[in-house]
Amino acid sequence: MSPKPDLNAPKLRAHNAEISKKLVIAWAERRLRATLTPMDTILRISDAANLAIHAMAHIARSKGTVNHSVGEIATEQGVSEAHLSKVMQRLVKVGLLTSRRGPGGGFVLGRVAEKISLLEILEAMDGPMSDCKCLLGRKKCMFGGCALGALLTHVNHQVRVFMASRNLTDLMGSSLKHSSYLAGLGGDSEEKPKRARRARA
Repeated sequence: MSPKPDLNAPKLRAHNAEISKKLVIAWAERRLRATLTPMDTILRISDAANLAIHAMAHIARSKGTVNHSVGEIATEQGVSEAHLSKVMQRLVKVGLLTSRRGPGGGFVLGRVAEKISLLEILEAMDGPMSDCKCLLGRKKCMFGGCALGALLTHVNHQVRVFMASRNLTDLMGSSLKHSSYLAGLGGDSEEKPKRARRARA
């Protein structure tokens, strides 16, 4: 006598398949969270690019053709001298800085500050800045279209335009009014350094 078919078997298999699917999704989400760092700001600039911008602003603020050593800048900025040294070498390679060896040697700007945009420094370290970039680093969206719509394209475009329109001279002010002006939030344009005003005269 043949055994009676288990009428609950299909439901059990479907139930187990659903559990397996949920476990796989949960595992994938844990792996994804493990690879991401907390985002305290929507703008992400690499450590190298951040160091490059601050180091070049430090050099631009000095008067004349004073040579600046890696040790001096690293101490002033409170950063790793070894890391900064690699950044400075890259900036020399692309022509944004000039290095001078020997006693009293160091680094000076490769061009006048007014001719060096922040975008140029950023792209020298991080590569060309794209207007459209996936937050997860994917070339193709798994949903067929970005869940954030045109937000990323808009924000990236605005950042690119901002960085291209600002140069090292714009970083030579230090007041709150100047910072607001630099950010496009009003403020006093007269806070821009005298050096910039002389260049436009």
